[in-house]
Amino acid sequence: MGDMNYWLVKQEPTAYNYDMLEREKGTVWDGVHNNLALKHIRQMKKGDRAFFYHTGDERQAIGIIEITSNPYPNPEEDDERFVVVDVRPLARLKRAVPLEEIKNNPKFKDWDLLRISRLSVMPVPRDLWQEIVTMSKR
Repeated sequence: MGDMNYWLVKQEPTAYNYDMLEREKGTVWDGVHNNLALKHIRQMKKGDRAFFYHTGDERQAIGIIEITSNPYPNPEEDDERFVVVDVRPLARLKRAVPLEEIKNNPKFKDWDLLRISRLSVMPVPRDLWQEIVTMSKR
């Protein structure tokens, strides 16, 4: 499992949130049309992990999900570029980690979450993944 990659995926919680994912036990992660976000989805693979991040008024990492498929073109779309993955909930963070805390931690200063605020899918370097997990336990 040494080659597992880590990601962060964002969703507006009024549209779709971690509770809904837990109830459904899995979903197709679709609706991504931004080129850079799509590029990241194309690099995902089955077994990868991602933080589920609520945007909008919340702006916080809520839980951890598992990518349960390799990327494939969304059958609902006419364009092959629009790839999706299947996901399932793994664990809710003990405590949600808000954007404010991430901003105040110097370790994150160069991370896409702070640099490209509109990006909905991004890689999480392993050390930053570990840092968010640690922060969630405080």
